[in-house]
Amino acid sequence: MTGRTFAEKVLGRAAGVEAKAGDTVTAKIDLAMSHENAALVLRSFKEMGAKGIWDKSKVVLLFDHRVPASTVKAAESHKAVRDFVGLEGIPHFYDLREGVCHEVLPSKGHVLPGMLVVGTDSHTTTYGAFGAFSTGIGATEMAAVWATGELWMRVPETLRAVIGGHLADGVYAKDIILRIIGDIGCDGADYQCVEFTGSAVDSLSVAGRMVLSNMSVEMGAKAGVCFPDAKTEEYLSSRTEGKWSAVRSDKDAHLKEVRGYDVSNLAPQVSMPHSVDKVADISKAAGIPIDQAFIGSCTNGRLEDLMAAESILRGRQASPKVRLLVAPASREIYLEAADQGILASLVRSGAIILNPGCGPCLGAHEGLLAPHERCISTTNRNFRGRMGSPEAEIFLASPATAAASALKGEIADPREVLP
Repeated sequence: MTGRTFAEKVLGRAAGVEAKAGDTVTAKIDLAMSHENAALVLRSFKEMGAKGIWDKSKVVLLFDHRVPASTVKAAESHKAVRDFVGLEGIPHFYDLREGVCHEVLPSKGHVLPGMLVVGTDSHTTTYGAFGAFSTGIGATEMAAVWATGELWMRVPETLRAVIGGHLADGVYAKDIILRIIGDIGCDGADYQCVEFTGSAVDSLSVAGRMVLSNMSVEMGAKAGVCFPDAKTEEYLSSRTEGKWSAVRSDKDAHLKEVRGYDVSNLAPQVSMPHSVDKVADISKAAGIPIDQAFIGSCTNGRLEDLMAAESILRGRQASPKVRLLVAPASREIYLEAADQGILASLVRSGAIILNPGCGPCLGAHEGLLAPHERCISTTNRNFRGRMGSPEAEIFLASPATAAASALKGEIADPREVLP
């Protein structure tokens, strides 16, 4: 028998069958996450007449998209979920103070290698950085998961990205994933499990691997995974006592496609409006004036991201023409950055520090764009109207590129201003 892929192993285990790519299985869910769209899930949950949540210990709820509540409707949704949490006695609930779901869940020890995780957010793929099969689902699907603990899923085929070489100074994980998305296209990995392997991935921090898995959905992937190693074990050892073992594809597993990349000569990358896969080297975007720079989100709001930006801005002033917004991804990161003086340094350079959360990423509040304004952002999407006016333009880049651009008032190569 041919060896099995990571996706076939995890979904097969969850379904109790020998699964292969293309099979439809009914899988038992290990962890289910919803942010404030849990209010939509709750509506469907009640409409289907569900009696209660199948396993309260496997459900995590939190608020991160519109925190504090930006409208009366958002406040009402928050209240509905809080009331439900109290009524059901759901133990894992993080109110608006904790931060972005995709940072909070791993940092609180909820995610382990080999798990099957679903969430009502498309960037649930982030947890693949820890060797989990994690994917986004809709509110109605999640209501069924709450009621039964099961979900039917088609086992995806596998695309492997083998990433070799060593990143130069000023080039980061965000540049790697933007380059891959630019190569593969926004639907080039449609409903596939993307495996990120190779020496460059091995050299990345856990935070860097989270960037790869997070943005795998931007090329259509069902899931994106980095296989666990000593760095994964070190991260998890201080956050959970849960037992786990790594799941990896067999050497003779059937892969739909293998693509190789050498990032040794990779330049900083920029995703141009209005599609994530419209990617160019920094030289093609440099000099474009900007009105706003945003550093944060579930993609690039972690401590190392804030450190990269601060190292460029330290002792310098952001352009007075640029609104520089910074949102740490979690309260834990906020406190670490504060204790290390990173936030104070950013403020001295002209940054506005936002509370931990999604902030401007989805255009809900805290920094919307006016018509004809331009923003360089460390987020994961630059669709028309994503961050405000449909007549605005969003450029995606690394925190270093965003910081360099804020400094100069135009899109800039971070390598030119490295300390």
